[in-house]
Amino acid sequence: MSRPERSWPFPGGLKLDEHKAESTGTPIRPAPVPAQLVYPLQQHIGAPARPQVQVGDRVLRGQLIAAADGYVSAPVHAASSGTVSAIEARPVPHPSGLSADCIVIDTDGRDEAVPAVAPLDPAQAEALEPAEIRERVRAAGIVGLGGAAFPSFIKLNPGCAIDTLILNGAECEPYISCDQMLMAESAETIVAGARIMMRAIGAPRCVIGVEDNKPESIRALRKASGGHADISVHVVPTRYPQGGEKQLIMALTGREVPSEGLPLDIGIVCHNVGTAVAVHEAIVHGRALTERVVTVTGAVAAPANFRVRLGTPVAELLAVAGGRTVADARLIMGGPMMGFELAGDTVPVIKATNCLLTLAEPNAPATDDAMPCIRCGACVEVCPAQLLPQQLYWHARAGEYDDTQRYGLFDCIECGCCAQVCPSHLPLVQFYRNAKTEIWAEERARRKADAARERHESRQQRLEREAAEREAARAAKKAALKARQAAKAAASDDSTGAPPASPNAGADPSTDPVAAAIEAAKRRKAARDAGEDS
Repeated sequence: MSRPERSWPFPGGLKLDEHKAESTGTPIRPAPVPAQLVYPLQQHIGAPARPQVQVGDRVLRGQLIAAADGYVSAPVHAASSGTVSAIEARPVPHPSGLSADCIVIDTDGRDEAVPAVAPLDPAQAEALEPAEIRERVRAAGIVGLGGAAFPSFIKLNPGCAIDTLILNGAECEPYISCDQMLMAESAETIVAGARIMMRAIGAPRCVIGVEDNKPESIRALRKASGGHADISVHVVPTRYPQGGEKQLIMALTGREVPSEGLPLDIGIVCHNVGTAVAVHEAIVHGRALTERVVTVTGAVAAPANFRVRLGTPVAELLAVAGGRTVADARLIMGGPMMGFELAGDTVPVIKATNCLLTLAEPNAPATDDAMPCIRCGACVEVCPAQLLPQQLYWHARAGEYDDTQRYGLFDCIECGCCAQVCPSHLPLVQFYRNAKTEIWAEERARRKADAARERHESRQQRLEREAAEREAARAAKKAALKARQAAKAAASDDSTGAPPASPNAGADPSTDPVAAAIEAAKRRKAARDAGEDS
């Protein structure tokens, strides 16, 4: 093993049986293209992608089949050529075991790809503008391949000064070895991808963190980075959960990420080594993310690492590894500590699938075997986030979610160290996850209620404003009518109070026929009056 360099140990943690040798004895093998590929529209953090194809469409490898919907989203691309046979709900890899909308492609065996683009040389790739790098990464559908599946272009747009890019190659969880094999076989690609990412975020240096139980990977990375003074390979002790983002940052730099904060807060961006390879492929070769390396291990005949087309059914990948050796073995996506059990093997490989683990024995006692907490404090000693797991447990169990937040619930990385050492076999992480889910649900309900209240208040204000405007219009109309009546009355009255003059008064009889007729009538009346007098 390589000698660990100076590091700043994180608190707590465990030394676990590694179980990595079983799957690292052979090089990474390509898995065959399956007869059918299944693509969940939701296989990343953020909104589900929107289908861009219809049933009956023929697609090519690398073709966009679902577009990103909103900023925190990622597109999905076909991993082989074929025909879209369905867009429907299918079982997906999720702890709930539920189904979700998927695009189903029946492959045609030709594996035809979209037209290739001219590759860039390293100088051209590193000279691209940061905005263009981010846009290409986004268009390629790249997400964090360490398991979080957060859209990578967002982390490549930090919006603040960054002094260090960290590539996470610790891969501390037992059984998982996909990153270890990738570092050993594709170290030059990782380094080239790191340089592109450094350009995107403006970081002057990159540190690649690797645990000391991966000597071949360390040698390969040091050889590949030898000509780059701004990239270093830092060996850290093997201790779980060394690969946790905050724990690795502490080990490599001695800096502590603030409570409920982000690495950005201390000038650091952290990516997985697999993500660096995907970024290199997208920028240099114009390739979308359509495959990844997956560890298939545990109770299978031939544990190994495979380069797998995304959308491949888990059952077919298990068959490539020789099939299960124990029929009723538990099937887990991820590792034994932070992975989750799959409801069946019909679900597909997605972007976040780093390992398929079949366990012949449960990793922990069943929930029914749990006993009361004896307050031994073992969980406190191993917690890498320096929390009080037993206090979190009591408050989460009682539904006192405000108190769980007061005790730092959202600083918990759900590593499972506390549950691993608990003598009462309490499923602590399940309680923490449930508490987080309830808090998020309450927050969503609160936001929904706030939005409804704002809409109601806005409507009330609008109705009141419209009523006021109508009342003002009526008042103005009434005032105008009153003014007209007053003006008319003033015009019909003179200052002496005399009756109004005839409208024909003062008219010239020689030119006005009405006046002439009146004048003639007056003369006739005068003549009659004179005759009567005589």
